[in-house]
Amino acid sequence: MTEKPVIWVGSSRERLRAFPVDARRDAGHQLHVVQLGLPPSDWRPMPSVGAGVVELRVHAAGEHRVVYVAKFAEALYVLHAFEKKTRQTREADLDLARRNLAAVLQQRRAR
Repeated sequence: MTEKPVIWVGSSRERLRAFPVDARRDAGHQLHVVQLGLPPSDWRPMPSVGAGVVELRVHAAGEHRVVYVAKFAEALYVLHAFEKKTRQTREADLDLARRNLAAVLQQRRAR
């Protein structure tokens, strides 16, 4: 199986690195599964961010989320990573993921 490279958009890598160790380890494992073309263990689509965008759910040391898009052949783009403290995802987190997706789409069009 060929692994897709991971492209970290904006501050997503630094945000994921700020997760507690167990959450970081689980998120890293699940992203590797996605790189291999397989579905992660706990996820949901995020059409409110954009077509093909997925929220990876990490239930370690609290609740954490990694928002990514893997529908493009060239790479897995990590759009945002954050700790979830309420039942509903904050609008600021959704907006940041949308902006980062727009940057990815613009960059892909410029090629």
